[in-house]
Amino acid sequence: MPDLEGKVAIITGASSGIGQGTAVEFARLGAHLALTGRNQENLQATAKACVEAGTPQDKILLITGDICDEELQKNLVEQTVQKFGRIDVLVNNAGTAHLATIETTDMSEYDTLMNVNVRSVVALTQLCVPHLTVTKGAIVNVSSLAGLRAIPGMLAYNMSKAAVDQFTRCVAIELASKHVRVNSVSPAEVPTQMQKRMGLDDEQVAQLMEHLKSVHALGRNGEVSEVARTIAFLASADASFITGAQVPVDGGWHLKCPR
Repeated sequence: MPDLEGKVAIITGASSGIGQGTAVEFARLGAHLALTGRNQENLQATAKACVEAGTPQDKILLITGDICDEELQKNLVEQTVQKFGRIDVLVNNAGTAHLATIETTDMSEYDTLMNVNVRSVVALTQLCVPHLTVTKGAIVNVSSLAGLRAIPGMLAYNMSKAAVDQFTRCVAIELASKHVRVNSVSPAEVPTQMQKRMGLDDEQVAQLMEHLKSVHALGRNGEVSEVARTIAFLASADASFITGAQVPVDGGWHLKCPR
């Protein structure tokens, strides 16, 4: 079991989905948490789940707002250091998606997606590097199978996750001499609110999830908890000789040819 006891972790996009699951997994492993997300009510629900999982309330910092806001990024880092005195782990999880092709992409939506999925990751990482250098910490970026494969109808999202993959490789090399490890996970589709935010209704989500069982080589869909446990492993000392890796958490989907 990964040991994150007393480690200070910043997790973005922690109000739902993979970010929420990761926060709870880190709490179960004893981490102190700085959590951010746009939905205050959901973020508080995450904090409650983290307390139930084992992290004391006074070891949880909540910052509500838009991860693209430069002031929020600065406040998140500054308040984390002020409260806990250090940063050991950064989990860049916040992300968004929309359905569009080259013919239907709206450039304002494109800019918003790139700002959330790529620019905020670069900016927050840059702010955290001086603190992670002191602790010889770890960064885990949440990418996607879409960074490895061209998913039809998701042009900007595919591009953004490919950028996160390259960012992971570049920063892993740049920070290796400082003993800061940088890795990413590439989940396939897991059941979160992302599908509904993309415009799918309940029936469409159910149909998608049923179809995807046949796409994964293991014959089933993944769970948020499986992604969260992989992130925890990469953030922990158990992965002490792993950097620059992109770990698929996709039931073998990345191995298969399109059919």
